[in-house]
Amino acid sequence: MCTPLNLPKEQSLPQQAMQVVPFQRSAAAMALVSAQLAPAEAVFCHANEAIIITDADNCVVDVNPAFCELTGLTLEAVRGKTPEAFSVLPLDDDRTTRLMRDEIQLRDRSKSQVSYRSHDGKFYPGMMSIHRVRNELGRVDHHVIVLSDLSTIPSHARHLNREVYFDALTGLPNLQLLTQLIQESIQHAETKQLPLAICALDIDYFQAINERLGPHIGDILLSTFAQRISHLLFGDDVLARVGGDEFVLLLHHGVDEGFFEKLLVSIRQPLVIDGQSIHLTASLGVTHYPSDHVQGDVLLRHANQAMYRAKQRGRNTYHFFDPTQDRLLQVRHEQRQRFMDALDHGELRLFYQPQVNMRSGKVVGVEALIRWQHPDEGLLSPGQFLSIIDATPLEVDLGEWVIKQALQQLVEWQTIGITLPVNVNISPAHLLVKDFSQRLAELLAGYPRVAPEMLKLEVLESAAMHDVEAALKNMARCQALGVGFAIDDFGTGFSSLTHLRQLPVNLIKIDQSFVRDMLSDQDDMAIVESVIYMANRFKRSMLAEGVETLDHAKALMELGCELAQGYGIARPMPAEELPAWLVQWPERSDWRLLTAL
Repeated sequence: MCTPLNLPKEQSLPQQAMQVVPFQRSAAAMALVSAQLAPAEAVFCHANEAIIITDADNCVVDVNPAFCELTGLTLEAVRGKTPEAFSVLPLDDDRTTRLMRDEIQLRDRSKSQVSYRSHDGKFYPGMMSIHRVRNELGRVDHHVIVLSDLSTIPSHARHLNREVYFDALTGLPNLQLLTQLIQESIQHAETKQLPLAICALDIDYFQAINERLGPHIGDILLSTFAQRISHLLFGDDVLARVGGDEFVLLLHHGVDEGFFEKLLVSIRQPLVIDGQSIHLTASLGVTHYPSDHVQGDVLLRHANQAMYRAKQRGRNTYHFFDPTQDRLLQVRHEQRQRFMDALDHGELRLFYQPQVNMRSGKVVGVEALIRWQHPDEGLLSPGQFLSIIDATPLEVDLGEWVIKQALQQLVEWQTIGITLPVNVNISPAHLLVKDFSQRLAELLAGYPRVAPEMLKLEVLESAAMHDVEAALKNMARCQALGVGFAIDDFGTGFSSLTHLRQLPVNLIKIDQSFVRDMLSDQDDMAIVESVIYMANRFKRSMLAEGVETLDHAKALMELGCELAQGYGIARPMPAEELPAWLVQWPERSDWRLLTAL
């Protein structure tokens, strides 16, 4: 027998135990511990939970130091007795005692809430887990009983502990008790330098299953599911139910991917309920302490975040929480919140870049380009902040803001005699929103003085690649309103010819990355030539972006492209500067020479 640990009672770690690692040795051998402890003996001697070893007839043959410290009883005082003899009793009546004995005979694993008499002579609530160990012939060899102290439940609520701290359906710890156990486990992990893992577990598509089978079968299913998971746990590990089909595992032993693989395999085994074979899968999210060094409630939140990530990956899998990645996500969340504030507080601006016909010199339109007038960082270009809102609903919010601002600007320009179409960039996610055309119609209706033909929508070539059918429907509805479309950054996608044939666009914009280097890079020149050839063959207008010099302009005109925008013509400018630029543009002698070509 191990020497009892002389620790005061309040320094023990009360936890809701589930199942224990079976000691693969005979009952007699359990009483013999060598000087150099094997791992199983080390667990027995140093566990914080009281462990009782009983023989095939449930009579005590050994107890560990935690039991002696918890109850004040020695091995000599309890050897040969049953747990009931020294007041480890169920919290109910004789019927419960009888049922517990029957359960021990019928099941290899069981768990019951009990009361035990401590060394101070008083009774305290506890949880008793029993594991029956069989020998090579399948006969009962001994029992391993784990007694967990629940006395840390506040005394004023002790008479309510069953209702307050345990789930009524499954009998598992609920969120309130789990939160306490996590915090205590963190303290224990820090003191003993032991691993700790929190695993959030959610049954996939349980709501649909519950609706199909009915709530009665659903409740039985949850209870049976809880029993299955409980039987897979070790030692003082905890399974708690924190919501409808949401469970949490508190794992005190080292766990790796193999453990969670086996857990998922077991979950996938069919459950038979009222003659029906029901197949379940689950999504698991795991975080490890102390690598994820946060408080208990945050640990639980991180496990849930990882679980939702597992669902995003297709369900029926697990995902490990990454503290570094979480910090990046937190930064990204703060950045998005700051962008929302900028949108709400008027920090965003539209700049406008003129588009001209190089042969005639006529200004044919302007492109609206977003800028952020940041109070601390100055004027920010789109490349400095648009990635923050990528693939979020903020893309739609920003898109609607840009359209509304452009329509308002058209009204203001019209009052001073400027009538130029405005091209507005629309993100792929915004274009593919189901009610995009309806919202566009509502925005246009708010500005009846603006003809719909004055608004042009520019969409990235990649927008159509996400869902060509949805893109075609939305674009057709918008064109029915009178709004035109341009394909932006044409040539950067993977199926440009297909898009050119399918999409109802009025204008093709040759990407500036090809135009800028076309004079020095033969490959870029070849791409520009090909785009112009395709546009002419499909009878589509084209406009070159990134025109920076007269040499660019001359080369494009020789290839058959007459529309252009770029720094060589004008940089994007605030709306109030456009009238002055329009006056000065015809006086640009360098560009006037192009009209003679």
